[in-house]
Amino acid sequence: MNTLLREIELRLDALFAQLAEGFDAPPAQRLRLEGLLEAAALLEVASQAELEALLTDRFCAVFCRSPAEDFGAHWQRLFPFPQIPAMQQRAPVVPSTSDAL
Repeated sequence: MNTLLREIELRLDALFAQLAEGFDAPPAQRLRLEGLLEAAALLEVASQAELEALLTDRFCAVFCRSPAEDFGAHWQRLFPFPQIPAMQQRAPVVPSTSDAL
């Protein structure tokens, strides 16, 4: 496997693992990875379709479901290439004041 593709795969796994564990994914981490995806496509290391398939495969490997199951059948409209479907879980919110005020 190409060095760039292997690095993309490792970073996708790390990013998705963070999200699966309930941690935040820093924007800089996601944006650098999206840049690598775009560079791989521009350098013709892999086609856009191959890179999207890799992204989907790594998402499925970590979350045990597809991006389509989380974001709908047309998830690629919400996250056009090279955007990564990286959404952290909603934080639990506990009111700090009573409703009696």
